[in-house]
Amino acid sequence: MPKKKLIRFEQISSFPNVVQPDEHYPISDHPLKGKWSEMHFGNSHNLILEIGCGKGEYTLAMAGKNPHINHIGIDIKGDRIWRGAHDAINQNLHNAAFLRIQAQLLNYYFAPGEVSEIWLTFPDPQQQKSRERIRLTSPYFLVIYRNVLKPQGVVHLKTDHDMLFAYTLDLVKKNGHTVNFQTKNLYNEQQTPNGLLTECKTHYENIYINKGVPIKYLQFMFG
Repeated sequence: MPKKKLIRFEQISSFPNVVQPDEHYPISDHPLKGKWSEMHFGNSHNLILEIGCGKGEYTLAMAGKNPHINHIGIDIKGDRIWRGAHDAINQNLHNAAFLRIQAQLLNYYFAPGEVSEIWLTFPDPQQQKSRERIRLTSPYFLVIYRNVLKPQGVVHLKTDHDMLFAYTLDLVKKNGHTVNFQTKNLYNEQQTPNGLLTECKTHYENIYINKGVPIKYLQFMFG
């Protein structure tokens, strides 16, 4: 492993805005489960998750725009978490934190109804049929999201990928969930449900926009 990555792995263990569990099997519930706003952020604000946050640019952008909402970026890659956490500290974003876990473990870290919104920003589409279960919008993950979300909690999907967008939309409709908003070209819409949709962008989103790739967006609630 490159020396730079090793240094970053050591540093994030001391960052106050990073939770990096030392997992043991079988996994047990984390002490912060059900208490994130109270114990980690020291308030009673709503909680928004970004799953697969990468370097955290979207989590930080949303945290900067929404100072009275708590934001947690989730990713398994430590060097990516380091960048987001480091930038959050430099920007004094006390409502932004990072959790280094795999997404399938959410139920061990968040209580039922603890989360207000979940953002999936440009997840790997996992195109092969054999990898459907690990798509972040597969039935497997939707069950997990539904459990941790509040009633009427919202899931957001931003993607450049036609298949993933169509797959998710079809799955949502077939299961009787509520589609709040959908578009195959977000930046061509006259109106969107939230101005932050076009104000906040990920690194890859900017790349796709510059290449002229339409950005797809889906917002839904569980029925």
